[in-house]
Amino acid sequence: MKCDFCDQKATVFLTQLVEGNMKKVCLCEACAKERGVTDPTGFSLADLVLGGAPAFPVPGGAEPFATPGGPAKACPSCGFGLDDLLRVRRFGCADCYGTFRDETLAMLRGMHRGLRHNGKTPKGLIAREAKQRRLSELREKLESAIASESYEEAAGLRDEIRNLESA
Repeated sequence: MKCDFCDQKATVFLTQLVEGNMKKVCLCEACAKERGVTDPTGFSLADLVLGGAPAFPVPGGAEPFATPGGPAKACPSCGFGLDDLLRVRRFGCADCYGTFRDETLAMLRGMHRGLRHNGKTPKGLIAREAKQRRLSELREKLESAIASESYEEAAGLRDEIRNLESA
């Protein structure tokens, strides 16, 4: 079997399950060392497979955050470079969050469905809250109808409250 990055014989085989699909990467010894497969801080198969910001170039793909004709991006506070972020997957200081914001958002889009966590609502909670709100409104209207001596309206509201409470 050939290396995915060059035509040499592959000796390193990586396999990972991603959303129930098996993804494989085949590398020769030289490409494995060059891409940091043996260095746990520099290699991320998930980034290669999921299409996020890879820690190393994808075969046939362009550099994900290469700045054409310019120097590599670096944090003005700590000097941490974009290549360091891609390799280590950690920031150097608090200012790195702002400096590498665009690159971080691109990585997150590749890893997650969205950029904001909304959480989950327990089953039946929305319906229960809507029912409680409606009961509260009806009780206020009932009090108002009784205060204004609109007894027919109050009787109708009372019946509606009873129906909602029994449901």
